[in-house]
Amino acid sequence: MSAEGLYVLNIEPVSKGLADRIAEALEETLVPAPQAVALDTDHKSGQWRVQAYYRGISESNRIQELLEAIGLGKMIPHDPLPVQSRDWVAASLKGLKPVRAGRFLIHGSHDRGCAHANEIAIEIDANQAFGTGHHETTVGCLVLIWELARRRRFTRALDVGTGTGILAIAIARLLKIPVIASDIDPVAVAIASENAAQNAVSPWVRTLNAAGLRNPAIQVSRPFDLITANILAKPLVSLAPDVASALGPGGIAIVSGLLATQSDAVRKAYRDAGLREVASMANGDWTTLAFRKPVSTKR
Repeated sequence: MSAEGLYVLNIEPVSKGLADRIAEALEETLVPAPQAVALDTDHKSGQWRVQAYYRGISESNRIQELLEAIGLGKMIPHDPLPVQSRDWVAASLKGLKPVRAGRFLIHGSHDRGCAHANEIAIEIDANQAFGTGHHETTVGCLVLIWELARRRRFTRALDVGTGTGILAIAIARLLKIPVIASDIDPVAVAIASENAAQNAVSPWVRTLNAAGLRNPAIQVSRPFDLITANILAKPLVSLAPDVASALGPGGIAIVSGLLATQSDAVRKAYRDAGLREVASMANGDWTTLAFRKPVSTKR
């Protein structure tokens, strides 16, 4: 990301839960969304800071309007600051430590060779797409993929909203099965494709620019016996009927990107679509859920 014309707005200090809420609102509600949203914490005080990166100084007014609209008008951002030119990817990697989830080890290129015996090492560097493996929702999905794969066999998978491709790569590395990795953002699709090549799973991972599950390439590849979607609660609810339709009998859907307070609405949507909850994982303020499509078509 070039620093020319780029500004950062700092919203601080806030609690972890409030930081997550603000970041979600910035990414889901504002059009266009920020170039990037980052969270970091002061380990001494336990307080968090939200940083929103924008092209153009005028965006600060829109941030303030959004905070007021969601009842957080008192969280006035600091004046926007111009971002100095530097290697932002390298800088962001300094604070990213390897993450272990199930049998998976997610690491950046700066931590190559740190995997233990029998771990599946996946290299994902910070970039323009979401997903370095450090967010609670990504960890939750990886753990459930690992746990469920120990109990049954999967043959065909779909990762909706793939971001950097981390879940699709994990599935391909673990199971050696074909995975469609789709995203509405063409930049994310390109990055996911690069990451699949970096992790030697290009023969199994097919990246696709698509919104939802009604893309023709997805339709002709169904039914899937494993679908993952680490996005946000609102689109998860709207996608529930399509996810259920795309699953084969006995297929599993792992969904995340939802706060614990949003889990009941997501559960209801997937139950109403005919799926049964088979696993859940709470991680901080976030929840990951797994649902199974009954073998019988009877509801």
